[in-house]
Amino acid sequence: MEITQSILNSIKKMIGGISADDEAFDADLIIHINSAFSILSQLGVGPAEGFEIKDSTAVWTEFVDDDATFNLVKSYIYLKVKLVFDPPLSSAVLECYKEQISEYEWRLNVAAEK
Repeated sequence: MEITQSILNSIKKMIGGISADDEAFDADLIIHINSAFSILSQLGVGPAEGFEIKDSTAVWTEFVDDDATFNLVKSYIYLKVKLVFDPPLSSAVLECYKEQISEYEWRLNVAAEK
């Protein structure tokens, strides 16, 4: 995924192949994406003043520079949004997502402290 790609559109694609032209779920997704950004801000990741998106014009480089240390940000945002927007039916998959999210939070926090 290109880091200059739209945050909203890339999350839409990862969630389930939602077309960039399909705006039916944009308001819901934006709320969930911004919630994940708030958590990252509390972990010390991203701009000190916080970050939020309002539409599909925001790109990844506005939140995090092209630094390999923060490659997990995109996967983290996706999993956090997926968990609330389209949760898995299987409890095993749900637990896997939760464990992955916890690991990402820990790793991002460690990276932010360096």
